[in-house]
Amino acid sequence: MLANAVSRFVVEPSESEPSAVAIIHAGDGREVSRLELLNGVKSAAAELSAKGVLPEQRVMICCVDSCQFLYWFWGAMWIGAIPVPVSTMLTEADYRFLLDDSRSVGLIYSAEFSESAGLAAEQQFFLKWKCLDTDRDEGHSATSVASPYPTAETDDAFWLYTSGTTGFPKGAIHRHIDLGFCTDNYAVSVLGMNSSDSVYSVAKLFFAYGLGNAGYFPSGTGATAILNSGRPIPEDISRHLLRYQPTIYFGVPTSYAQLLASEIPDNTFESVRVAVSAGESLPADIYRRFKERFGVEILDGLGTTELAHIAISNLPGASVAGSSGYPVDGYEISLRDQDGVEVPDGEPGALYVAGESVMVGYWNRTAKTRETLQGKFLATGDSYVRNVDGSYTSLGRSDDMLKVGGIWVSPNEVEACVLELEDILQVAVVGALDADGLTKPKAFIVLADSQVGDEIEALVQNHVKSRLASYKYPRWVKVVEELPQTATGKVKRYILRNDDDQN
Repeated sequence: MLANAVSRFVVEPSESEPSAVAIIHAGDGREVSRLELLNGVKSAAAELSAKGVLPEQRVMICCVDSCQFLYWFWGAMWIGAIPVPVSTMLTEADYRFLLDDSRSVGLIYSAEFSESAGLAAEQQFFLKWKCLDTDRDEGHSATSVASPYPTAETDDAFWLYTSGTTGFPKGAIHRHIDLGFCTDNYAVSVLGMNSSDSVYSVAKLFFAYGLGNAGYFPSGTGATAILNSGRPIPEDISRHLLRYQPTIYFGVPTSYAQLLASEIPDNTFESVRVAVSAGESLPADIYRRFKERFGVEILDGLGTTELAHIAISNLPGASVAGSSGYPVDGYEISLRDQDGVEVPDGEPGALYVAGESVMVGYWNRTAKTRETLQGKFLATGDSYVRNVDGSYTSLGRSDDMLKVGGIWVSPNEVEACVLELEDILQVAVVGALDADGLTKPKAFIVLADSQVGDEIEALVQNHVKSRLASYKYPRWVKVVEELPQTATGKVKRYILRNDDDQN
């Protein structure tokens, strides 16, 4: 079946309601209509065609949240190419890896990232060109892009990169059908999103979560997306919410904690009918305090990059603190023990999810794909328990990966960075809970020289910040005489996780 997602999410809305507001830029209040969105997408598509981009070739997008991001994202899809949005929080080395791994023929980036993504584009084997997100010739939008490329609904549509246990990101491949499936089964069925709604998302468009929240959900339901190109600072969020009065708010636990710690007005969320959280489990205390102060319940949910969006969710008016909720329509959930046998209610098990939006696989990662995709099920790597009422509660990760602010962090990557310091003999990084009950990296180090002074914590933290994305640095550094190890030399991380020192 021919079904380029651009038809449903860009073309049809512009035909039915051309003057309706598709996007509001929170910074200056600038509005973009659905017809203007269509024209911007066609202009980007024409630009890509003029640059020689062919169907199924990859185009990397490193852009702030704005209409420009969406022009290029949908524009690439319009011509049958594959947009690859990537995090704007990475280093030049990270972007070099992503460009090489994806074999992207083009790179589009915002001016803010000229010294990271822009420099990474130099001397790339596969890359043919790069340009700023504003570099489009509006004049040739009608040439060569009369209609979207005739893709099948099961054709590859876009890639999203997720972190791996070795520290190397993996490209999760998603299809055109995934966009509509997530929209219909979550945005519409769970949230009741429609043309009377406006949405505000703390999670950026390059995240799977954010791409749905403020990208294709509003386009597919007639809602308006309010885009913030800047950092999600509580004071800015409050100002935007009070000015634009969104009805649906998408956040992450770390941001909700920051909002509670701030002095923003208690009426900040007066227009919001439903708030959503994903990325990592929402601590019950944050749920309760937020509802008490701002009068809005938070619907916590479970989603992954590999699933495109949320597959388990609390329901409006029936959310439960500390729970991820219930399976979203269209998804099948399985909890299994170490032998792959289904566990009964109340018993912990590894979480497997099946549904139409499960990724095709990881690009060029055959072994990892086979490990992660088992039949129709995706092995998420999370541990869960199913309660007697059919709801699901997270028990954390089944492996050593950490989720910090909703973003995967590999302990191995951080450890390798710390070991670059000659003062460090050994290091182990685990997750520890901060005052809000949120996971942050904690480093246990063995010194090569016991004479090193108290400055070691700052030395480690600053070094990691200088080499890796800022969210990866250890919030706490503890010096120990030795690391607990097995007979074969493997670090007993569970002992370190149970360290009872105050963080």
